[in-house]
Amino acid sequence: MHHAGVPGVTTLYATRGSGNSFKPALALRQLGIPHDIRLVDVLSGETRASSFLTINPLGQVPYLVDANGVGLSQSNAILWHIAEGSHLLPARPAERAQMLQWMFFEQTQLEPGISPARFYTVIVPDREHEFAREIPQWRSKARTALAILNDHFAVSDFVVPSHGYSIGDIALYGYGHLASEAGVDLADFAHVSRWIRRVENTMGFVSLEDIFTPKYSPIMAVEAA
Repeated sequence: MHHAGVPGVTTLYATRGSGNSFKPALALRQLGIPHDIRLVDVLSGETRASSFLTINPLGQVPYLVDANGVGLSQSNAILWHIAEGSHLLPARPAERAQMLQWMFFEQTQLEPGISPARFYTVIVPDREHEFAREIPQWRSKARTALAILNDHFAVSDFVVPSHGYSIGDIALYGYGHLASEAGVDLADFAHVSRWIRRVENTMGFVSLEDIFTPKYSPIMAVEAA
């Protein structure tokens, strides 16, 4: 899909507080890619507005329009596109596949537990009572996924140990570090907790709380015409 953004500049449509929006924002920041961030208020319905649907007919954020006008949804696909040719994407096929398995794990096992439990207890707590039965199930799913990750990080510093820090780590960090907001105690997962600190010590790291503030976004390295 081709959609208009800022001509010649990568544009990321994102929402504050979203782990999925944070992931590509962090990759853009850490790679120093000139970009413009357009904040979209999901809770007020901006993703369903016709003005946004003309940009992304799926009505979802994050959504990236790259410097060539190519549009992409799905946070992990966006991460891959941003990182192509950089140190955040392994060059060896086996390492890429290893990284991808954890990125798929993130979206099917980790995020589906943490994200809704956090959303209905922290983001829109007035709706928590509606999901009284589901929230414990989501937390259980999150704990199961974190236990698997904990075993992995017991023997690996990063998602792909032979490569080092990659978009696989960014993908898992996006919601993994928010587990406590979902009601899951990260203190129970010591190796995950240590990995979280390793990610936060990488070059150019900016926190979820800060990345969409004026101090950090957008970065526009565009020469005046």
